[in-house]
Amino acid sequence: QVQLVESGGGLVQPGGSLTLSCAASGSTASIYRMAWYRQAPGKQRELVAAILSSGSTNYADSVKGRFTIFRDNGKSTVYLQLSSLKPEDTAVYYCNAAQAPTLRSYWGQGTQVTVSS
Repeated sequence: QVQLVESGGGLVQPGGSLTLSCAASGSTASIYRMAWYRQAPGKQRELVAAILSSGSTNYADSVKGRFTIFRDNGKSTVYLQLSSLKPEDTAVYYCNAAQAPTLRSYWGQGTQVTVSS
């Protein structure tokens, strides 16, 4: 079992920055991938960024160059640094962890990011 707790969301003006945190606990040694997804009202949940246990990362085209995913040295906390925020980045952001070898997926409770003037 893996538990995920996100924090760091809030209201920010266009062009501003935020950093989201996702703290994992439980069977963290078995996690091979952590990711951030987001879901805006009336839209499907979409992948924002992911990081593998190897350190390899990938990003949605819409956030490349603006968002950065990284983790602490212990690999149990993953961050998403959001910069140059746009109103269309407004969404609930969810942390996700995938466990090996079961490929079981875990989700956090979500944190709201609102970009508005």
